[in-house]
Amino acid sequence: MDWAILTFLAAPIAAGLIIAGIHAYLGLHVVERGVIFVDLSLAQIASLGAAIAVWRGADPHDPSIYWMSLIFTLIGAAIFAGIKGQEAHIPQEAIIGISYAVASAAVIITMSKATGEAEHLKDMLVGNILSVQWPEVYLTGAIYAAIGLFHWIFRKRFLEISQDPKAVAARGISVRFWDFLFYASFGLVVTRSVAIAGVLLVFCYLIVPSVGAMLWATKIGSRLAIGWVMGLFVSALGMYFSVQFDLPTGAAIVCTFGLVLIVMALMRPLIVRRAA
Repeated sequence: MDWAILTFLAAPIAAGLIIAGIHAYLGLHVVERGVIFVDLSLAQIASLGAAIAVWRGADPHDPSIYWMSLIFTLIGAAIFAGIKGQEAHIPQEAIIGISYAVASAAVIITMSKATGEAEHLKDMLVGNILSVQWPEVYLTGAIYAAIGLFHWIFRKRFLEISQDPKAVAARGISVRFWDFLFYASFGLVVTRSVAIAGVLLVFCYLIVPSVGAMLWATKIGSRLAIGWVMGLFVSALGMYFSVQFDLPTGAAIVCTFGLVLIVMALMRPLIVRRAA
């Protein structure tokens, strides 16, 4: 790899590593809970908050856009936690899907009204991880470190609720309350990540490393390690392809994720056969 390209990609690769690190962990919970599209839904709800802020006159780079996105995300987190707490016959994934569809439509409507800032808003929603600077990397790392510490302290409770919420509820523990804490912290991560990498790429960071890790490992620690390594490797490789071949960064990383996942799936029988 050319040294000039490597220097240019240093901050974006660091950002990719940070995003992959927290999302690989959260992805384990999402897969266990069976709410695969919660990331897309919360990301789109965050985008709706940003779109409304721009439509109301905020500059595309104004900090108020982040806070509006965060407020909308926390509202979404409260809805998702409340739905699971109800003994309804409606699957939580259905509510998540409906929320995504409605938020997506609302973003389109809002963008149609914010004609003067439509291009800036589009760039903000799509994200451009190559443009990230070191101060933003440091701030994102600090935020995710705090959220990671919170999840580490309460890791057993979050894991219990993700794997067997009925057993936790039978012990008199409020599943709804802990679900809200999970989705709220998840929303904090999503709001920050979407502003850097965009909706689609953030979804891939959440799901693909977790699925790839599940192909090769059963223990949580091993899955996390595989997910982190995969996230770092794919981020760096996808960014290099983007710069080297003049490709859209997000799309290049997403396609690289897909190719690497296929390779991991094809190699799995060989690994299992050798282990046996």
